Amino acid sequence: MSETLFIGGGGENYAEPQNLILKYANRHGLIAGATGTGKTVTLQILAESFSKQGVPVFLSDVKGDLSGLAKSGNPDFKLHDAFMKRAEQIKFDDYGYEDFPVTFWDMFGKQGHPVRTTVSEMGPLLLSRLMELTEAQEGAMNIAFRVADEQDMALLDLKDLRAMLIWLGENAAEVSLQYGNVSTSSIGAIMRSLLVLENQGADAFFGEPALDLNDLMSTTPGGQGRINILAADKLMQSPRLYATFLLWMLSELFENLPEVGDPDKPKLVFFFDEAHLLFDDAPKALIDKVEQVARLIRSKGVGVYFVTQNPADVPDDILGQLGNRIQHALRAFTPRDQKALRLAAQTFRPNDAFDTAEAIIELGIGEALVSTLEKKGMPTIVERTLIRPPSSQLGPITPGERAAVIAASPVAGLYEAEVDRESAYEVLSKRAKQAAEVAAKAEAEEEALEERERIFKQARKYDGYQKKTTRRSRSNSDSLLTTMGKTGIKYLGTRAGQKMVRGILGGLFKG
Repeated sequence: MSETLFIGGGGENYAEPQNLILKYANRHGLIAGATGTGKTVTLQILAESFSKQGVPVFLSDVKGDLSGLAKSGNPDFKLHDAFMKRAEQIKFDDYGYEDFPVTFWDMFGKQGHPVRTTVSEMGPLLLSRLMELTEAQEGAMNIAFRVADEQDMALLDLKDLRAMLIWLGENAAEVSLQYGNVSTSSIGAIMRSLLVLENQGADAFFGEPALDLNDLMSTTPGGQGRINILAADKLMQSPRLYATFLLWMLSELFENLPEVGDPDKPKLVFFFDEAHLLFDDAPKALIDKVEQVARLIRSKGVGVYFVTQNPADVPDDILGQLGNRIQHALRAFTPRDQKALRLAAQTFRPNDAFDTAEAIIELGIGEALVSTLEKKGMPTIVERTLIRPPSSQLGPITPGERAAVIAASPVAGLYEAEVDRESAYEVLSKRAKQAAEVAAKAEAEEEALEERERIFKQARKYDGYQKKTTRRSRSNSDSLLTTMGKTGIKYLGTRAGQKMVRGILGGLFKG
């Protein structure tokens, strides 16, 4: 097994073969360039190379083109002759066509296996980012998570979170004394944001069975790393959901994987396409979180590669951690573009043979400036490079071919059926029902007492017994359970509550 990945080479006026040393592949990387300059093909050939070296890959397919990794290239393809010429030019002697082991995933469960996580696993920070909450609203979200934890109520899906927030709003006065102010206006704003999320299809993302990260890090019996492809064409219509999902996945990998130091090869390589979506309008706390994960996750054996149009899309503190860089052409039509071009050129170790900024403008499709880490982790001098052709199909496969790959997947059937076990929604519903019964019983007893008193007064009899007042003040009789019962009654009167009742009755009939 080779210790390097072949990226490309050249001929006259181009560099000698350019390779990525496998042991430095977890030092992260950047693939940048304007639309149509070849970024997707570069991502494809890197995924192929990592897979052949036994390294699992996760990537998002924004345009649908990367599904071709599951199918071998074809000599009848219109670019066959160009591919063969390029392979000869860069001395890619063992070039040939082949397919690769692919697992398709889709948050909406249409073009791949469903991808889910729970509300608890996402956490209040990322959820607040996803919902664009203010500081006060984020505080209320944190309190909801805290109360749920202390009450042993699992937050699995959005209906769990909604039920928890309704309870929080109804009991804001009591909760505020212990955890800080919770305003009904903040709760209302969060509920509106939840509605927006549902309209974007996020309710399909939250639930069980949750994704097992080990299923992303598998290899074939022959030792090839599986290439996990997330269908992101529809997901890109909700860019904040897309960015938050990928950041959640990075965070989960960071928190759950053991330390491995400097392995001979990565345990997983993660490609973050359209990376600018992660950082657009992101609060500093979130950027700090990304920087922390990027800095430390390499010790877990995970390499992260950001794919974007311009290096300026990535904050400087994170950009400085990306040791392996492939820069496709940029266009400089405006003063802003020219400034970005100069900044992109300055990120490379200069080559005396050419001006880096001028070379970035002159690059053609399938050409790039390449600088990778060499011995001792030092970046190589930037070289102008012809990127090697892909071995798998260039372009998407058919829906029928995709369906066949999904059916033959090692995780087929594991995630398709959604599971709805007892969680915060069911617990609060049960408590509300019990509390409502207690409140109704107390009300009935009080009415019976009043009726006895009325009859006694009408009889106008006195047997020497001094009647004592036994009626309690309502304001003092409301226990927490009674309060929750009244909350439950109010909640059951809402549309969400009616859905809950239908769900409970439906479950009884099913049983």
